Amino acid sequence: MKAIGIILAGGNNKGRLGALTDHRAAAALPIGGCYRAIDFSLSNMTNSGIRKAAILTQYNSRSLRDHLTSSKWWNFGRKQGGLFVFTPFTSNEDSNWFRGTADSIYQNMTYLMRSSEEYVVITSGDAIYKMDYRQVIAQHVEKGADITVVYQKMEEKDLSKFGVLEMDEDGRLTAFVEKPTTPPPSNMASLGIYVISRKLLINLLNQVVPEGRYDLVQDIIIRFTKTLKIYGYEFNGYWNAIGSGVSAYFATNMDFLNKDIRDTFVNEYPYIETKPKDEPPAKYNIGAEVTDSIVGSGTIFNGKVDHSIVFRKVYIAEDAQVRNSILMEGCRIGRGCVVENAILDKEVELSDGQRIIGVSSDEPAVLKKGTRL
Repeated sequence: MKAIGIILAGGNNKGRLGALTDHRAAAALPIGGCYRAIDFSLSNMTNSGIRKAAILTQYNSRSLRDHLTSSKWWNFGRKQGGLFVFTPFTSNEDSNWFRGTADSIYQNMTYLMRSSEEYVVITSGDAIYKMDYRQVIAQHVEKGADITVVYQKMEEKDLSKFGVLEMDEDGRLTAFVEKPTTPPPSNMASLGIYVISRKLLINLLNQVVPEGRYDLVQDIIIRFTKTLKIYGYEFNGYWNAIGSGVSAYFATNMDFLNKDIRDTFVNEYPYIETKPKDEPPAKYNIGAEVTDSIVGSGTIFNGKVDHSIVFRKVYIAEDAQVRNSILMEGCRIGRGCVVENAILDKEVELSDGQRIIGVSSDEPAVLKKGTRL
């Protein structure tokens, strides 16, 4: 069963992720010491036998495009297939930015028209998970579905940030409530992953977009719930979306300190791949003490670090203390500094004696890229 992939990575997450997306798309955010968020969807595509994938990006796409300069790291560098990165463009007929998820696909309709694969897997670029899409497609075919929506039962998460499904005994969708403001009738939350036939997707887009309807969920899934056969597929593995807010981004990174979760992505085949960086291993000088942390290459430790994610090329001076924090690439922590419950974006520099302490893991302090204190 051949399929092509579409990864939606164009949303403007500034309102939810603040300074972290001032200069990058959410899909380009660093994860787990060595990854970018987009790596997970890309790896899932190629690990599921999908050899052609399109990434639709819009806001602050430079960092993401730089990460995607070579497709070979995710095994898309081949004659048949490939990795395509689409952004809004100006033409004689159209100069619109993407007006929604459906419109972003519609504006790149040639990708669908020039493909011959039967199915399309649509997913987001800011979710952290490992999934074999072939299993979703298999159920899609077995049920004779028009659209399949991947969902997960969530007991403790805030469902007001998700689309919530209601289904009958056969798993067919009967209702879909997008980001409910009142307590929802079920705990089945959409993960933003869909399977649909390529021809049906083309037909639906040609119908709704010219009518001024631009959203994949509102204007296709919800609108056609009663007329199309839309089924749910339950996913039971680890899944988290960092685009929902700073606390979600912080928690997802900290989840990588859990060995079982980390092993799922790093040590269990098929692996999550990323663009490699060639740097020397981390260096631990006399007096350094690093516990319960993930450490990036090229980092130099002189102080103490505990329960933290430290990315590449970070320098931590003598007597500095870092606890329950995320330090991105190129940060420099001065002598005697204290960093706790914090996210330091790229190239933040703290002079000697600075104290950056957030309220908690749910309300971490955030210093934007290039901050110097």
